[in-house]
Amino acid sequence: MMSTSASLAMRCAARVSIKNSSRTVTRSLSSITATCNTTSYHNKEESRRGLDLSSSLSSHMSLLSLSSHKSPSSLLSNIRAQSTSAAAAPSQTKLGEPITFLTLNNLADNPGAIKRKRRIGRGIGSSKGKTCGRGHKGQKSRAGKGVHPTFEGGQTKFYKRLPKMGRMKNDKFKLELIPLNVGKVQDYVTMGRLVPERNDGVLTMRDFVRAGMFPASSIKSGVKLLGDGKEFLKDKLLIEVPWASSAAIEAIEAKGGYVTTVHYNRLALRAHLKPHKFPAKPGAGAAVDAEGATEHDKHLLPKRARPPPKYMQYYTDYAKRGYLNPRVQMERKQRGLKDIL
Repeated sequence: MMSTSASLAMRCAARVSIKNSSRTVTRSLSSITATCNTTSYHNKEESRRGLDLSSSLSSHMSLLSLSSHKSPSSLLSNIRAQSTSAAAAPSQTKLGEPITFLTLNNLADNPGAIKRKRRIGRGIGSSKGKTCGRGHKGQKSRAGKGVHPTFEGGQTKFYKRLPKMGRMKNDKFKLELIPLNVGKVQDYVTMGRLVPERNDGVLTMRDFVRAGMFPASSIKSGVKLLGDGKEFLKDKLLIEVPWASSAAIEAIEAKGGYVTTVHYNRLALRAHLKPHKFPAKPGAGAAVDAEGATEHDKHLLPKRARPPPKYMQYYTDYAKRGYLNPRVQMERKQRGLKDIL
C-alpha cells in the first residue's frame, strides 16, 4: 500500500509541475507573438519572416499539448533556438535600390552647383570688411565707374596713337556697287534668259534683275560693268549702267556694241527698278499696251536728277562714256537709242 500511494503521489506532483511549466511556456509564446505582431516591417522580406515566426510559434504551441512526455525546460529552449535561427536566416532574394520619383518637393541643384558669393562689409572676420577690398582713399575706392580700361596714366591712349583707317565720317557717301562681268552678261544672253525690255534693244539694270542675275534689293548704288570674260564676248550688246571700266567698254565696242554710263540717285534707282510702285498715267490702257510700251511708260515717274558735283566730271567724260557728254549724245542718236532725260 505504501508503494502504491507513493507512486500515485509522484505522478500527481509530475502533473502539477508539467501544468505549471506549460503555463510559463504559453505566457512566453504569447509575449513573442504580440511582439511580432506589433513590429513595423520595412520591407516584404521582413514581413515574410515575421509570418514564418508566428506560424512556427503556433505549431510549437500545438506540439506542447501533445508532447507531455518531454520536460518543459527542453521544450522552451527548442522553441527559442528555432525562433532565433528563423530570424537570423539570410534572405534568398536580393532587393535593388529604392526607386525615387522626381517631384516638385525634391527638385534641387546638384551638390556644389551653386556657390555663395562672399558678402562684403560684414566685419573683419569675413576678410572683406571695413574697406571691402578697395583700400584707403583714391579714385578706385570711390563709388562709380572708376578708371577707364584704356586709361594709361595721362599719356595719349594707344588707339589714338594709331592712324585713322576703315570706316570714317565720309564712309556714308561710299558707293555700294555690284560687280558685273561682260562674260556673265554674254552667258545669260546665250542662254536666252537676258532679253531687253525696251524696243531699242538696250540692256539696263532692270533687265538684269528680271533675268535673275541678282535681286533688286541688293542694288544699293548701282552696278559696275567689268571686263572679266571679254574673250567669250561675241554678240553686239547695248548696255546702260551707272559705272563701267575701260576694259569692258573696249571689249563691247570692239564687237559693235555701245556702253553708256548713267547716274541714278536713290529715287531714280527706285523708279527704274520698281516703276509699278508709282502712280499710273491717266489713260494708260489697252492703247498703250498695243504700242509695246514698257512699265516706265505706263507710270508717272519723277524727273531724273543731275549728278552731284563729286560725280559730274565722271558723267561728262567721253572716255567713261558719260551720258552728259555731247559726243556720247550724238553717237546715241546715230544708233537710234532713246534719249536719257
